[in-house]
Amino acid sequence: MRIDLHTHTTASDGTASPEELVALATQVGVGILAVADHDTTDSVDTVMALGTQEDIEVIPAVELNTDVEDSEVHVLGYFIDHHQPWLQEFLTVLRNGRANRAATMVEKLNGLGIKLDYAKVQGYARGSVGRPHVARALVETGAVRTVEEAFEKYIGRQGPAYVERMRVTPAEAVQTIARAGGIPVLAHPGWGARDDMIPDLIAAGLEGIEVYYPDHTPAMTMHYMRLAEQYALLMTGGTDFHGTAVASKAPLGSQYVPMEVVEKLKARHAAKRREKTGTEKSR
Repeated sequence: MRIDLHTHTTASDGTASPEELVALATQVGVGILAVADHDTTDSVDTVMALGTQEDIEVIPAVELNTDVEDSEVHVLGYFIDHHQPWLQEFLTVLRNGRANRAATMVEKLNGLGIKLDYAKVQGYARGSVGRPHVARALVETGAVRTVEEAFEKYIGRQGPAYVERMRVTPAEAVQTIARAGGIPVLAHPGWGARDDMIPDLIAAGLEGIEVYYPDHTPAMTMHYMRLAEQYALLMTGGTDFHGTAVASKAPLGSQYVPMEVVEKLKARHAAKRREKTGTEKSR
């Protein structure tokens, strides 16, 4: 049985609908799946319901994007209570910031002589609008050949059409996930996140690190395994699947993730629930 704890749908910047994601998971033999869209949980209930029909265990999750200096740090949240109103209000603010950011990028691109209509960008997003949708629109106009070139030439951090996002710090993302009853995990370390950030994030409530990841070399995987052991952090992993129509890191379910990872993640979740229940009873 394959395990994939890092996937995306059309609710954020993925190209696979919830239905398509579950169908593909069934096809390739993924038995445990986490849907972790950027700044939204809009696909979670649908994927969970469809997963039940296909005998796929679905873990509710989210991926929060944050900024640090000249880079980004992403924080995954597993087993979040995504129905909490305050959490949905927070995520809505983040998504509105994404939409405003994309619209401003389109304005900058127009100023650079690239005729791009924001409505076209919105047309790529069946969920929240983000930079990948701007990139796809740039490809369609012929301004660039690939999504990667769009980021490198125009909308990457050093590009002339780059626009800062609404600032959320990694510590704030960790604390938000913890408040929602979730398990905060540092996503794809080595890409944006530096090792020296980990102690401060642990102080904020970080509980895990994504060790098994397509971009990690064997040496990197061993390095992050040692860090996880050093700091007593949970280990997770997944493909960061965004769909077959874009340059996903790897095909769904293709990243090796040992069952022990899921067992420990579920055990931590159960312990947190017992702790919460005990706290509520003592009041």
